[in-house]
Parts: sequence; C-alpha cells; structure tokens
Amino acid sequence: MTQAFDIIVAGAGMVGAALATGLGQSGFRVALVDRQSLPPIPSDSRPDIRVSALSAGSEKYLQSLGAWTGIESRQATPYRRLAAWDQTRHPLSSLLPHNAPTVTFTAAELGCRHLGHIVENRITQRALWETAREQPEVTIFSGKGVTDIHQTDAQVSVSLEDGSKLSGQLLVAADGAQSRIRDMAGIGVTRDQYGQQAMVISVRYRGAPEDITWQAFYPSGPRAFLPLHSAGEKYPGESWASLVWYDAPATLAELQSLSHEALAARIRQAFPDRLPAITHVDARAAFPIARQHARQYFRERVVLVGDAAHTINPLAGQGVNLGFQDAETLQTAIREARRQGRDLADQQWLQYYERQRRPANRRMMLAMDLFYHLFSNRTPPLHLARNLGLGAAKALPFARNRVARYAMGIDDRLPAVIRELAARVPERLKLI
Repeated sequence: MTQAFDIIVAGAGMVGAALATGLGQSGFRVALVDRQSLPPIPSDSRPDIRVSALSAGSEKYLQSLGAWTGIESRQATPYRRLAAWDQTRHPLSSLLPHNAPTVTFTAAELGCRHLGHIVENRITQRALWETAREQPEVTIFSGKGVTDIHQTDAQVSVSLEDGSKLSGQLLVAADGAQSRIRDMAGIGVTRDQYGQQAMVISVRYRGAPEDITWQAFYPSGPRAFLPLHSAGEKYPGESWASLVWYDAPATLAELQSLSHEALAARIRQAFPDRLPAITHVDARAAFPIARQHARQYFRERVVLVGDAAHTINPLAGQGVNLGFQDAETLQTAIREARRQGRDLADQQWLQYYERQRRPANRRMMLAMDLFYHLFSNRTPPLHLARNLGLGAAKALPFARNRVARYAMGIDDRLPAVIRELAARVPERLKLI
C-alpha cells in the first residue's frame, strides 16, 4: 500500500526538518524521511563536535517556524563581535604597520543586538524535529532511507528500506552533499577539492563565555575561535569553545595522532596570542573541504536544497545559513504554486526558486573562494594587497557594515557597488 502526501522531504537534517516544518505549517501533507533516528542529547555539558554559526537571518527564519525557543532554551551562544586579521609574517611585512589591520564587526555598529549564535547542530536539529512533530500534517519516517524513486507526469513515488512506499507531487532532496536522491534523479554536480582540510576541536578554556568569534589567516589556512557556553559546575570558571584549524592533510593527520595534552600544547603554539588559556582538549575531527554545485536545482519532480544543491568553503560558516535561505525560498514558491491552483512541481515555480537561489549561492561561493586564494599563500604582492584591503575595510566602516548586514542575513541585498563588481567578475571565474 502506498501512502499519499503532497510533498516528500528526504533528509531530516537541519534544512530538511526546517522545510518540512514550514510546509506543514502552510497546510501541506509532508512525509519527512531520514535513514537516521534522532539521537538523544547527553545530560552533561560537553558540546558536540559539529557546531554552526547561525546568522541573524537564520534566527529570524527559525523564530517564524517556532523552533528558536527550543534552541535558545538548550544552548545558543550569542556573538556580538567578529574579527579577522592576517597573521602571516613575510619580508614585505616591514613595509606594513607593526600590527596588521584587524577588521572587527560589531552588533552595535550594525544596529542589532547580536551578529548571530554559535549552536551545536544536534540542538538545532532536535528543536526542528520537535516543531515538525507538532504539525498534524507532517509524518516522520525515521530509521529508513529511500532506496528507489519513480516519476510520472502526475506524481513521484519512493520506496523505503523497509519496503513501504510513499507518493507525492514533489520530492525534495535535503540529504546532504552526497545526496542519493540527487543521483537517482540524474542531476550532476561540479566539484573542486581544496588543497586544505579542516580540523574541528572542542576545547575548554579559562574564563567566562566570550562574545567574539575570530579568524586569523595563515599561509596554510585560517585558524578560528568560536565561543560556546559555560562548562558548568563541574568545571567552575571554565567555558567551552570550538576551534577550527585549516591546514594540509598531512599536517592535520599528524595533529590527529597526538594525545589530548600534546594537541593542546600545539594549539597554544600555533594559535594567536588572543586565544584564551586552553585547559583541556575534549574531541577533534578532520574532514576534507570542497566546493560543489549542482548543475541544476530541479529535474522533473525532484528539487534540491541545502548541501544537496551546493557546498562551499566553510571559512565564514555560511553553509547552513544558505540552506535555510533555500528552504524559505522554496516554501514561497510551493505556496504560490498552490495558490494559483498549479501542480506543486510546476516548472515555472521551480524555475523561480532556482533563479532566486543559484545566483545568491554562487555569489557566496565566489566570495569564499576569493578569500581562500587571497589568504592561503605567501605571494608577496597578495600579502601586501590583502593587508591594504583589510586596512581599507577598517577605514570604510559604512561600506564594510553594509556587506556585513547582507552576510548576516539582516539586509536582503548587497550594496549596488558590490553587486556591480560581482557582475563584472570574468565568467571563467564564476562558479557553475
């Protein structure tokens, strides 16, 4: 027997669960399918290794879904300042001021209470599962993945691992960068692997939770600090943080092999002086980073969102924020299709979704690539140029803050001059 829905969402991660919640709130019958079951959150204060910097724009979207209260009631650390500077020393450094320019964005300058929150992925996902479960029109199928899809002119049907079948007008692939649904639909991707990898490290440090997140740029890649919550009564006077160390795969493999104590010592040597006093390394994980973009965002009755459609360099932590923007835009397109009495897989409205999201995602991908190539090298002219650029950004707070408001999801559009510059980037450099 086949169970009928309006929409099937494959993948109940943060983006898929958000989309299912929003569609359920709009009255659509939604099947939310995931191969995994939602794991419990441990009672101790140790954070998960996977965290995200949720922007102010994402917070607004999550509030509209009713999920933000569940996130904030657990652990969400606001950051009110964001800093970036070039840590590279080079013979040309003698031509620059003794202290290289540090660009700092503050919530006060941007006219908001905070720039965003650092939140464990499992907390965001749990809050979204809870809001999805509250929707009478949403049915969650956990612990069973999609094994097959079949499309006709009237519907799409899927088979699950337990043999059950579901049908709907539209199938949404929210199943991540290695999307099986995308492959089954015959949608290809362009992919470029970066020379660096990233290692994420959970640490405790001495002091109260900080309200600043920062990145220092080295030739081998950035090193970043993301503040988390207090370590609790068990570790009085200490707080948790997530560190990100970008470097060559061989270097990270060597770091991975170290004991917690030896890794802590290497961190103290390698990170900038402003890093708080590290007292303990709790966990670490390394992963490759790649730029990937689907050649099309939909095909017939299958449409892609989040990492299934695009992955970017995680330099600024924009991945999940772009995914939430995808979900919000797709919700709008689907609602409009229904309002007009059209098929939910109407090509006009799926094209609208792609026209809105592909250029926006590509702009962010291009920006992260430019940062990557500009800072991850020792080339003297680029070293000078990036320091001059940081100096200019520091000296031009109005333009800098306009760009920041766009990146944080506070404003909908980039300043006109930045849009014009992006439009003039040679086509061969633009991401497909």
